[in-house]
Amino acid sequence: MLPELKIQQLRYVITVVEEGSFHGASRRLHRTQPAISMAVRELEHRLGQNLFERGVQNRLTPFGEYCLPRFRDLVSQHDRTAKDVVSQADGQEGHIHIATVPSVASRIMPSFLAEFIDRFPGLNISLHDENAHYVCQMVAHGEVDLGITSLWQSDEELEYTHLFEDKVGVVCRHDHAFAEKQALDWQSLQGEKLIRNGTSRLLMGTAATELVENSAFYISNMISLIAMLEAGAGITTLPRLAFPEHSANLRFIPLSDPIVVRKIGLVKAANRTLSPAAQAMQAFVLEKLRYKEG
Repeated sequence: MLPELKIQQLRYVITVVEEGSFHGASRRLHRTQPAISMAVRELEHRLGQNLFERGVQNRLTPFGEYCLPRFRDLVSQHDRTAKDVVSQADGQEGHIHIATVPSVASRIMPSFLAEFIDRFPGLNISLHDENAHYVCQMVAHGEVDLGITSLWQSDEELEYTHLFEDKVGVVCRHDHAFAEKQALDWQSLQGEKLIRNGTSRLLMGTAATELVENSAFYISNMISLIAMLEAGAGITTLPRLAFPEHSANLRFIPLSDPIVVRKIGLVKAANRTLSPAAQAMQAFVLEKLRYKEG
């Protein structure tokens, strides 16, 4: 049966050699000399060989010379492992996979992640940009740790925490009759060519239901949608964050009566424990992105 090697005892041997005596080791380690001597004798007993020459405190036996570099390697490996484990437990090291809807990925995540990385420089992050449905699927299937998305309906596999609301408005070309309006109501959209998109389901069950059902097109890809709008093929509705704010050719007009919003929240798997790194990300998201009343 192999003897159990205690890291503390190995550290004592190394320190005695480095300090040149048991007395010097006791000063450095803030332990009594008898305590260190007893620990070393116990180690020698377990090994069945002396490590130090009897009567010469600072001289190793041939067996001690053999053991010293191996003791150093073992203590160094122990210390590195302990440091790594503690860093993981504290959320200071690790890899986080997070998925978000495109509007959040482009409008919120750049500055958010820059601040997060500044606070947690040892963490690595993979950001996945997907539609709302697929973000939820990725979280449920364990492909990512966390998602920031709209949750269209309750899902027992997911735990949802509301963050903020994103108001829906009309998007049209700069020369459209709506372009100079400060606000619009839903009745104003009657007779317009509406291009549906992935967020149009927000309008179902509202005053705009009939408008959506009679829409001229459905386009899920944002690049294609913007091209159609810039070509004057119609108008669309989008949450504010999804509007391409740097477009010189398009305008966003807030909608009211009734106001429709997209609810954005943080989702995680309901029955899976987050890694310490993902826990740090979750806490940071709730600190920075969660709307606080008042």
